[in-house]
Amino acid sequence: MARTLGETQLIERSIIKKYRETIWHPFIDAVQKYELVSEGDRIAVCISGGKDSMLLAKLMQELSRHGRFPFETVFLCMDPGYTPENRERIVSNAGRLGIPLTIEDSKIFDIAYAQDHSPCYLCAKMRRGWLYSHAKALGCNKIALGHHFDDVIETTVMSMFYSSEIRAMLPKLHSDNFEGMELIRPLYKVREDDIIAWSRYNHLEFLQCACRFTEGISKDSVNYGGSKRKRVKELLKGLEKETPDLKTSVFNSLHSVCLDTMPGWTKNGREHSFLEDYYEAEKPAVRDAETED
Repeated sequence: MARTLGETQLIERSIIKKYRETIWHPFIDAVQKYELVSEGDRIAVCISGGKDSMLLAKLMQELSRHGRFPFETVFLCMDPGYTPENRERIVSNAGRLGIPLTIEDSKIFDIAYAQDHSPCYLCAKMRRGWLYSHAKALGCNKIALGHHFDDVIETTVMSMFYSSEIRAMLPKLHSDNFEGMELIRPLYKVREDDIIAWSRYNHLEFLQCACRFTEGISKDSVNYGGSKRKRVKELLKGLEKETPDLKTSVFNSLHSVCLDTMPGWTKNGREHSFLEDYYEAEKPAVRDAETED
């Protein structure tokens, strides 16, 4: 007699079976290629309640169960001031996914949006610091965030269009303020459309945005519709209709930057120019010409 699977088991099977090529393999590829997880790690998987972080939690849980070496996971959710309805949805979805969630309260929404200037920047900075400090207090050496393939592409394009620099999003980095702590992005190669497809297939409804500020803004308003990330997302989506591999090309280009063709770049906070080696490179060519004569 066939065993009837529960909802959590069916969700897990969908990752390994139906979405094996589009989600599981890209996830494992990123973990291995960028050396994101090591034996003995204790990783705080940071959950916001959205589709990305919830899928990340499930993937990390599966990896810890079936991976080639042991490591620990802690599923950490910081409540910055969610409405009761949003908090309950996070708890409910974690239960359906079989994620043992730890929720800690904070007053970040109240503090950030009492400021007159750049409340979103302050909120993001405070949330990141909170996650690092609480993860470290729990004995973790890494935090895992749910940034995916499309976030990498959009961030790169945004930096070129709006910040006059070519700045990418690394798959992992050391914390500047919390010694011994690292940030990792295991969804680095997983596409957003595939995350959405997985969510819909399993009839999962995650938080779209739990921010008090943006919740009160109509999608048709100037402020919401004018977000830089939203504009870049729509631009890339339009360009993909003509060039389906556009995002893949941008992603691959981040891994094959030719500094010999760059007039300037920054390394460890120091600005460099192609002129530093320009005249040195000319000297051998001159000597070769004289030898030929």
